[in-house]
Amino acid sequence: MPVHAPARPTACLALADGTIFYGQGFGATGQTVAELCFNTAMTGYQEIMTDPSYAGQIVTFTFPHVGNVGVNPEDDETAEPVAAGMVVKWDPTAPSNWRSAEALQGWLERRGRIAIGGIDTRRLTRAIRQQGAPNVALVHNPEGKFDIEALVAAARAWPGLEGMDLAKDVTCAQSYRWNETRWAWPQGFGTQDEPKFKVVAVDYGAKRNILRCLATVGCDVTVLPATATAEEVLAHEPDGVFLSNGPGDPAATGTYAVPMIRQVLDTTELPVFGICLGHQMLALALGAKTVKMNHGHHGANHPVKDLETGKVEITSMNHGFAVDAQTLPEGVTETHRSLFDGSNCGIRMTDRPVWSVQYHPEASPGPQDSYYLFERFAAAMAERKAG
Repeated sequence: MPVHAPARPTACLALADGTIFYGQGFGATGQTVAELCFNTAMTGYQEIMTDPSYAGQIVTFTFPHVGNVGVNPEDDETAEPVAAGMVVKWDPTAPSNWRSAEALQGWLERRGRIAIGGIDTRRLTRAIRQQGAPNVALVHNPEGKFDIEALVAAARAWPGLEGMDLAKDVTCAQSYRWNETRWAWPQGFGTQDEPKFKVVAVDYGAKRNILRCLATVGCDVTVLPATATAEEVLAHEPDGVFLSNGPGDPAATGTYAVPMIRQVLDTTELPVFGICLGHQMLALALGAKTVKMNHGHHGANHPVKDLETGKVEITSMNHGFAVDAQTLPEGVTETHRSLFDGSNCGIRMTDRPVWSVQYHPEASPGPQDSYYLFERFAAAMAERKAG
């Protein structure tokens, strides 16, 4: 019986501490350097790769079946993949799903994203949890030639996410309108033709499904770039202001985002709702501080407790920084808390309809336990208009 030699490695993942993982490359060829994180979601690899909050990060997928449903244009959360690369346990198989329009391998290659398969993702995930999210270099070379010293040096030289303002890299170049609603069987995406509220969404890296959720609850959404001023926001005469998700260090993005939010809060009584980086921006504007987490929260199975109702919601998360609840000022209360590590997951002003959450109520991918937050935002705008 013939003995088959193992396939020659065509990709290499080098950690800054000198740890090396070899595997089989797919997608684009070349090299990229970024922070390495892991995501525990069992579905939605395409949505994860196109989530702007993953800018500057390579994603390790803990679920082994990646690529099995292919990709399709409807599931993109932004126009192009944003995550720097992909790490998986098994090489992707041929897609088997009626919605598939393309195989993952070709999609990654066409979109310029590097991936590596055949990795012990359990070992890698344990290392990230124990040591913190490392800086890494990922290379795909079909000839299997790697300069290990140069790869480790590149990983060590990368400055890391602290101090990085990445929102400016993923935000829209100019304002635009959004009226597409959530996907529903069997018609697919719908259109909001009879909006009740005008909402300005500040784009720090907004996912499309967040905008769809806003449209679904009756919002005529105008999306503005992350650098929009308070004057530009208020010029649209909105009924509410939404602060989107996004990547990078909130303190860096806050240099221009916080003054805008403070001016909106100081000069109006508008309802304000923030998600993820938008949550952190609101907290900074109210006087709190943010901190870098050891390995962050990335997945679709994170339990969060609503401290005001006692209800526990299973949520989708993607963040490497968190609001320090100990720094919340008077007049701002903590509303939600992670049951994994006790970190802050929500705040609100005690006397105004201004609140935010760290997790993703729009899911995509993930559970929809928290969709009611969009309805709460719409109700706050309706109450203000009626009053």
